[in-house]
Amino acid sequence: MSILTWTYIMVGITFGIYIAIAWASRVKDTKGFYVAGASIPALANGMATGADWMSAASFISMAGLISFMGYTGCIYLMGWTGGYVLLALLLAPYLRKFGKYTVPDFVGDRYYSKVARTVALICAIFVSFTYVAGQMRGVGIVFSRFLQVDVNTGVIIGMVIVFLYAALGGMKGITWTQVAQYCVLILAYLIPAIAISFKITGHYIPQIGFGSTVAHGTNAGVYLLDVLDKLNKDLGFAAYTSAFTSGTKSMVDVFCITLALMVGTAGLPHVIIRFYTVPSVKAARLSAGFALMFIAILYTTAPSVAGFARYNMIDTLNGKEYKEAPSWFKNWETTGLVAWMDKNDNGIIEYSAGKPFLGKPRFIEKHGGFGQKLVNNKPTSNSNELYVDRDIMVLANPEIANLPAWVVALVAAGGLAAALSTASGLLLVISSSVSHDLYYRLINPKATEKQRMILGRTMIGVAVCIAGYFGIHPPGFVAQVVAFAFGLAASSFFPIIVLGIFNKKTTKEGAIVGMAAGILFTGFYIIQIKFMGVKPWFFGISAEGIGTVGMVINFVLTTVISKFTQEPPQEVQDMVEGIRFPRGAGEAAAH
Repeated sequence: MSILTWTYIMVGITFGIYIAIAWASRVKDTKGFYVAGASIPALANGMATGADWMSAASFISMAGLISFMGYTGCIYLMGWTGGYVLLALLLAPYLRKFGKYTVPDFVGDRYYSKVARTVALICAIFVSFTYVAGQMRGVGIVFSRFLQVDVNTGVIIGMVIVFLYAALGGMKGITWTQVAQYCVLILAYLIPAIAISFKITGHYIPQIGFGSTVAHGTNAGVYLLDVLDKLNKDLGFAAYTSAFTSGTKSMVDVFCITLALMVGTAGLPHVIIRFYTVPSVKAARLSAGFALMFIAILYTTAPSVAGFARYNMIDTLNGKEYKEAPSWFKNWETTGLVAWMDKNDNGIIEYSAGKPFLGKPRFIEKHGGFGQKLVNNKPTSNSNELYVDRDIMVLANPEIANLPAWVVALVAAGGLAAALSTASGLLLVISSSVSHDLYYRLINPKATEKQRMILGRTMIGVAVCIAGYFGIHPPGFVAQVVAFAFGLAASSFFPIIVLGIFNKKTTKEGAIVGMAAGILFTGFYIIQIKFMGVKPWFFGISAEGIGTVGMVINFVLTTVISKFTQEPPQEVQDMVEGIRFPRGAGEAAAH
């Protein structure tokens, strides 16, 4: 059967399972809608957290970035992994013990202020919309290739599917759907990785294959990483394993991006809310451990997937005549996510460092009877003729390696599972922020369960439409868009949550000013760099890393202002003590 037929089968079966689970898990009360009735077992919640956490950025884009950036691309790997450890150990158990539905709920009660709740609400919506845009983009990319529709149509299809099961089942339906989605995405990631590792290196375990020698061809007996270093340097790129050299990011920028991703993880509202879905603090700790194990399976495999994809792409394309280009290239060319510009009219694909033309591909026409050529795109002065969107590398990897059609289709289903699982969690955060934190807690405290449920489901529909728009008009690659969300979370939520738990003297005035200043500075810097054409002006730190600076601004302002404003009420300070210390701990220690 063809790839298209297998894709319809795989996607049809998995989507049917997701919707069936949502229907079976549909809820009628707000506790079930927001936190799944706090009834999810720790193991299942760990799998759901893994799926919620491993978004389209992890599945589709992270290995693609590593494939093109080499060592420097591992900032995403290190930041996101370290961030989850930080969240699991530093924040999750305390927030679960606090027992509120949402992060704005925690901020509002801890900082005894409606203004603080409102600022946290705005930050949660801003962060979630930025993050969900990356997921919608990922859905569009998968559909555009494997269902042979354009990216925009793919985004719209994804919008409809995610609305159905998010609005129907709420957090309960989303959680059990994410358990199924984790199983799909991890199998889709591992099966091709294992097969390609064996084809290139003779080792079934990708992590071992990545550090081994090439088994066949002209590079047989040479370590894969040495081959990649040589290929990159021959084509004018920095060596694949090099760090902080010409053509790679500076040490300061790498540090800031990694730290922003780490602390941004600990401030992401859709991950934090996961720890409210289990019945106890002990279960929250257990589910965090399970989630870390499930996440590690994919994250330790990603560098090998990136290396294999880079090796195969260069081997199958560079120096080949276009009329003899492999089928995977022709298939992806129709999506506009790969393109060739024959600058010297010799019919040969020549790949090297630099952009092949200004902008992205806009129009392709038949050229010379055998090829295709870009028009309405201005060529650049370098010799590179090949454009490859980084977000396709994981999805195209099985085709590049000539794996069976069913494996290619499975990867498509896995990419959709990763994107939709995270999108549904984010949409619920947006919905709960408006219906629970804004409407119920601030506008109409007497609202009935039915009114809050109707508003919650309506807001999911509104959020889906807005997210779809940004998925069609994204400000960058999937992982880059998600990195912006992490920076915004780092600069707004992380300092306030940490200080709220570990410093009972932190005041509402400090929290309000700190949150507002952190996210405004970070958001303004990102907008300047990505939308206004301004070059990074703060020590060369990129838009992906500026959240670290925003976080420092937040910490400093919150701490300083708290020193000069009235202490929190005694009951609030007692509440903070109660979150961190079990009742009776002091008496037990005294005896």
